[in-house]
Amino acid sequence: MKTIIPGRNSPVESFMAQEQEQLSIQHLESMLQLEGFQPKLVGADGQEIPIPESLYQVLHQAVHALALGKVISVVIQDRELTTQKAADLLKVSRPYLIKLLDQGEIPCIRVGTHRRIHFEDLMKYKEQRDSQRREGIKQFTQFLEAEGFYDDESSELDQ
Repeated sequence: MKTIIPGRNSPVESFMAQEQEQLSIQHLESMLQLEGFQPKLVGADGQEIPIPESLYQVLHQAVHALALGKVISVVIQDRELTTQKAADLLKVSRPYLIKLLDQGEIPCIRVGTHRRIHFEDLMKYKEQRDSQRREGIKQFTQFLEAEGFYDDESSELDQ
C-alpha cells in the first residue's frame, strides 16, 4: 500500500507490506543479513547490476522495517536545506535553528540573505546532539541509582 502525504514541500511516500508479501520480505531480510552478501539487480536481458552501498543501506533498513510490520516513509531531501526544512528535521523551531547557526553550532552558507545548511552537516550535528542526550540520560540514571531512587527491582514492580 502506498500513501502520498499532500501539502508538503518534500515529497513523502509511505509504504506498508501486504500480508501476502510478508514471507517474501522475511526471506529477503535474512538474505540481506548474510556476511559478504552483494545484492544485485537483474535486468530483463539478464545483466547484473551491483547495488551501491548507499542504496543497499536504504534497502536494508526498509526491508527490516517492513519485516517487522512497520510502515516506512521515503522523504526526498535536497543536499542543501532551507532553515525551515532543517528545523523540521531537527524538530526544533526555526528561530532556535537560526540561533544554532549564528553560534556556529551548525555550519551554513549564505545565498544572498538566505542561509542554507548542507544535509550532511545537519545530520552530523543531530548525531552529536543525540549522542550527548543519551550520555546525559545514562549519567542521570547512574546518579539516581547511586542515590537509591532507581533500581532494577523497582523497575520490575512497575511492569
